[in-house]
Amino acid sequence: MIATPAPPTRADRLRINPWWGFALLIAGFLAVPLLGVGVNLFAGGTGDTWAHLWATVLPEILLNTLGLCLGVGTGVIVFGVGTAWLVTMHTFPGRRFFEWALILPMAVPAYVLAYSYTDLLQFVGPVQSALREATGWKKDDYWFPDVRSLGGAILMFTAVLYPYVYLLARTAFLERASGMIEAARSLGLSAWSSFFRVSLPLARPGIAAGAALALMETLADYGTVAYFGVPTFTTAIYRTWFALGDRVAAAQLSAALLGFVAMVLLFEQLSRGRARFHDTTARKRAHFGAPLERWQALGAALVCAVPLMLGFVLPGGLLLRMAMTEGDAQFGLRFLELARNSFSLAALCALLGVGLAVVLAYAARLTPGLGPRLVNRLVGLGYAVPGSVIAVGVLIPVTRLDNWLAAQVTAWTGTNPGLMLTGGIAALVFAYLVRFLAIALQTVEARLSKITPSMDDAARSLGAGQGETLRRVHLPILRGSLLTAGLLVFVDVMKELPATLVMRPFNFDTLATQAYTLASDERLAEASTAALAIVAVGILPLIAITRQITRQATRG
Repeated sequence: MIATPAPPTRADRLRINPWWGFALLIAGFLAVPLLGVGVNLFAGGTGDTWAHLWATVLPEILLNTLGLCLGVGTGVIVFGVGTAWLVTMHTFPGRRFFEWALILPMAVPAYVLAYSYTDLLQFVGPVQSALREATGWKKDDYWFPDVRSLGGAILMFTAVLYPYVYLLARTAFLERASGMIEAARSLGLSAWSSFFRVSLPLARPGIAAGAALALMETLADYGTVAYFGVPTFTTAIYRTWFALGDRVAAAQLSAALLGFVAMVLLFEQLSRGRARFHDTTARKRAHFGAPLERWQALGAALVCAVPLMLGFVLPGGLLLRMAMTEGDAQFGLRFLELARNSFSLAALCALLGVGLAVVLAYAARLTPGLGPRLVNRLVGLGYAVPGSVIAVGVLIPVTRLDNWLAAQVTAWTGTNPGLMLTGGIAALVFAYLVRFLAIALQTVEARLSKITPSMDDAARSLGAGQGETLRRVHLPILRGSLLTAGLLVFVDVMKELPATLVMRPFNFDTLATQAYTLASDERLAEASTAALAIVAVGILPLIAITRQITRQATRG
């Protein structure tokens, strides 16, 4: 006779899994910055600041933000979809090289690109100097486009952010192209007609998601727009906090910027409407059209070469030339100190981020239902929040906690300990985790979801608890994904500028802040050393991503 288990009691139903309780604690802790911004949204006492902002920069900020969104959105879609379609659906010389090389601009932060092109295109730069030498023109004899403008900022963002659309569009074309394209061509559709009527609609969710990611990165940027002198919400937040000393107004500007981010996400969802995008064909083999003819092949290679040259080859060459010929005069011990600061912050955040991501993902696996998924999505919202907004949201409550702790310690010991949280890197690390934990969480969740639940059941039938099952079963399987997640967080922390500028301790600089400071002082050649180091580190995860995409395409 087989004994049936007793039905769960009321106490069993109300008991919270320890992993789920820990996940709730993490999510609540990471939600503090957003709450810190929200509680100041309707605070009073900022009338003078808002009157000053409205009379000076606020209308221009709104126009610049809308212009950046329209320009960058159009640019990344044109470059990303066009190159993805060419390398996926056609054969031409250099196609295999462009498949992976087109991702490389992601390694270059937009502000580094801005420094490179400013040195190249400014009045005393090599391009205009050569033009004057060849023609004999003087300063007022010719017109040359100013790269430090709204149009220049749009070009910088487009050149480094189009790979978001390229990656997702190419994945969609690889997964859905074969049977659909063959069916369309058999019905008499031309290559262009099948692209616009079949492939493009099927890839629409991926394209919209890639464009939304690019726009969120654009809204979050500070280094590029500040260096180009283009007023945006991020520059207004920074100046309101430090120049005007008004934290409440800075928090309200942060809330307005969050509204723009929410509009981008809402537009991405509404763009899909009620449409559904399914591929019901059984074949998943990527389809490549007939080899392009001579002039068509040359045109395809040029189309793919242009964004690669603009976003990686040309700025990388300029940085390398400046670093080799002039470079940072403090390259020795000073550079090693900057590299140590950057690497230690990035490594610490990578370790903490991966650890927290494992806890959150495993808690959601152990606790089925809507609640854990909503909690993880809440944590994932941090990636959509600009670093300047997170910095404001962290500093407001953490500063108050710091002052309270200092008062308590002073009362107990008679000695003022100073700023214990904001005076060190603790608050900065917390801001990084709020911003980039979503990257590690998505990577871990994607791999963990592919592990069959029967492995958990087998481990528990052998007497292993939840913690032991995670340690002995899941972690060995997740090893590669954990490494990828940590690497992605590492590189993003290395590149992060807005939160670092606002929250770094006194006399604590990183490679990103050093490059920004030197470039702001027009010492572009000296800034090249730190900028080149950031780009070199950023190439590492791109190699891993490219290998993963190629491996999946080969298996498909």
